[in-house]
Amino acid sequence: MSIDALLFDLGGVVIEIDFGRVFARWAAVAGRPVETIAARFSMDAAYERHERGEIDAAEYFASLRSALGLDLSDAAFTEGWNAIYVREIPGVRALLESVAPRVPLYAFTNSNRAHQPFTLRHYADALRPFRRVFFSCDLGLRKPERAAFEAIAAAIDAPLDRILFFDDTPGNVEGARAVGMPAVLVRSIEDIAKAVADL
Repeated sequence: MSIDALLFDLGGVVIEIDFGRVFARWAAVAGRPVETIAARFSMDAAYERHERGEIDAAEYFASLRSALGLDLSDAAFTEGWNAIYVREIPGVRALLESVAPRVPLYAFTNSNRAHQPFTLRHYADALRPFRRVFFSCDLGLRKPERAAFEAIAAAIDAPLDRILFFDDTPGNVEGARAVGMPAVLVRSIEDIAKAVADL
């Protein structure tokens, strides 16, 4: 495989995330059962609009108040929302740093205005191997939309079929492959290491 660049998802590939931590934090503040909040939460139209940057955090949290039946402040929603982040996935940064001198690395994350500053601040070291980190809320496009992958390819000036993409979500991997981008479904660091070794 002849590759010009590697493109990585962040959540679940570089940074460990856990939605359960979000629901638990909101439940603790609201005094509600965590199971109720988890059952009511969905990646609905407002969630996707937030990730495209079409609405800001305040508007999204207003939608959550209605959907979840929670009377939480924006600050409480934000604090719980950012609890999704657990830690860097062990070993991934060292692997990326070993590859970066040989092939350009980029990241593309479906993210939003609430998570973006937290990610950049708390995971600056983990993001350092990447030449650029693309956030869906800046692009106005999100994975697995065809236009999102095409925008990334144009931005890094590489053909889609010469960008190797890594993501832990099957739908995103399928979306990348549908536009001609080779893609690896990441279930562990070993999937990344093997793909890089095969290059």
